[in-house]
Amino acid sequence: MSEIFVTGGTGFIGGRLVERLVDEGHTVRALARSDSGARRVTGLGAAAVRGDLGDAAALARAMAGCGLVYHAAARAARGGGRARFWADNVEGTANVLHAARASEVRRVVHVGTEAALMVGQPLVGVDETAELRPDSPALYPASKAAAEQLVLDSNGADMATLVVRPRFVWGPGDTTVLPELADAVRSGRFAWIGGGRHLTDTTHVDNVVEGLVLAAQHGTGGEVYFVTDGAPVVFRDFATELLATQGITPPGRSLPAWAARAATGAGEAIWRGLRLPGAPPLDYMSLWLSSQECTIDTTKARTQLGYAPLRTHADGLAELRG
Repeated sequence: MSEIFVTGGTGFIGGRLVERLVDEGHTVRALARSDSGARRVTGLGAAAVRGDLGDAAALARAMAGCGLVYHAAARAARGGGRARFWADNVEGTANVLHAARASEVRRVVHVGTEAALMVGQPLVGVDETAELRPDSPALYPASKAAAEQLVLDSNGADMATLVVRPRFVWGPGDTTVLPELADAVRSGRFAWIGGGRHLTDTTHVDNVVEGLVLAAQHGTGGEVYFVTDGAPVVFRDFATELLATQGITPPGRSLPAWAARAATGAGEAIWRGLRLPGAPPLDYMSLWLSSQECTIDTTKARTQLGYAPLRTHADGLAELRG
């Protein structure tokens, strides 16, 4: 059996993916940018390959002999200018694809996101036919849309490339959603936007990994597959349950949606115009997550991949409570 190469193996999704692949008996190599990253990768049972997404030649050497590549590395943090998002998410993805083809990799599975469709409007019952939006005013969605288009355009007879899109990834090891919610509550910055009663789909990290593994086994090159936990939840209820696993109770105060939109637009303009470090108090992605419906149709993954969630909300929350 050929080896498997994983980018982002030190991160939330990539780390969980490496764990599963190793548990299933695969030989795995994972990219690591630092000594601490290399230690994390080896601790998961994979071979650490030092390097980064900016060096296509080094990536090609690292992928030599691998039949399958999972590309899970991406910049998702709040803050950072366009150049950083494009370097990590677009140019980095291009380098992975070039290296994979040069190394005669047969299959590349890319970790996408529903955010690649976001321009500021709710996504209701959305499926894979919705158009990518590299024109999004938010840098993470725009860069992920551009990256995904590169992946789909690279599909061919010599190398199959495909995309798995989770929504609102959560679970143990989360470094984004739950930590940021918790920090907002602890710092006194938290408020429900418009009441927070909109519907949202979610995807436990183990369900993301299940989708990635099934896509590698059964997916068709050039295709996209949405995966979720199976049924949408009310954002306010789910966020409250997530925070409760950390012993945190959010306040009941609410900010009108119109006021949040105005504050976000002004903050984004100021931060970008003055090139301030970090991110404004409320950025586009946080606004959209906290105030707009995002529900997903997973029919394609269920019928073509045989996808079904492994983890329920109850299971995942119990695990977080410890």
